[in-house]
Amino acid sequence: MSALGRLNRGDTAVDFVGLRKRWFTISAILLLLAIGSFFVRGLNLGIEFEGGLGLQAPNPAGAEVSEMRSALEEIGIDDATIQELDDGEAIRITTEELEEERLDTAVDAVATISGSTRAEVSIEAVGPTFGALVARRALIALGVFLGAVVLFISWRLEFKMAMAGIAALVHDLLITMGVYALTGFPVTPATVVAILVVLGYSLYDTVVVFDKVEELVEVEEKLTYTQIVNKAMNSVLARSLATSLTSLMPVGSILFVGSFIFGAATLRDFALALFVGIAAGTYSSIFVASPLLAAWKEREEEWQDRSQRFEKRAKSGGR
Repeated sequence: MSALGRLNRGDTAVDFVGLRKRWFTISAILLLLAIGSFFVRGLNLGIEFEGGLGLQAPNPAGAEVSEMRSALEEIGIDDATIQELDDGEAIRITTEELEEERLDTAVDAVATISGSTRAEVSIEAVGPTFGALVARRALIALGVFLGAVVLFISWRLEFKMAMAGIAALVHDLLITMGVYALTGFPVTPATVVAILVVLGYSLYDTVVVFDKVEELVEVEEKLTYTQIVNKAMNSVLARSLATSLTSLMPVGSILFVGSFIFGAATLRDFALALFVGIAAGTYSSIFVASPLLAAWKEREEEWQDRSQRFEKRAKSGGR
């Protein structure tokens, strides 16, 4: 039977737990890159979080970012974030709050360089208090989600499974934030929504595996915990990969075709978090959460005794 056929039937024999050092090393490298990017470059927080001023205008003149930056620097605005939208058909400037006189001057400059009229320049102002409120509520939503995850998995399965699941979720969150730091994409409320969606997806995939492990624990009395986890992982591997691929394809279409090729820049904030998060969540469910759970459980006295009995039987030729 072909490898694909064995995969579909759940007849593979991949030693997920035995190769955990390899998986954990890969995760460690990715996490170091993500955390390093976060501290070196930082996150490009949208004005919804930091507060500030957003100016957006059509760009019939085809002004480039460098031209707009030079014009703004001439009037004393040195720290503006400038983005081309819809493949250069519009331009957006984000900066700190400006006094009324400087704001009028900035609007005139944006209109002149972009070739639009002053009336076409839209102004969006968000105060620092509101931005702090949005950030606080986003963190509260994340905290409530993680707390609910721990309670649910501890009730439905067991506490160590909950902790392994949380470790996988933190893994996914850090990698996603690292990608945002590397790319410089703005973090907006849409990004937060996408991340919460992704964490829920990752959790679902992890719980499917853990539920299969719990099912096998009750019936496989002659297997060690490592063997049970490997058997569970191999039995649900095809399902996990199929679910992930069918999720990544439409999200990838939104990200690469919709936003990058056709210039629908407003989709990028949401689609990037979904794409990276789903990919990271698939990896963590298979290569992080389950091997980590096995490593923790094998330290329990019950499972250590079973492992020792298994080793004795193996040395004695199965007698």
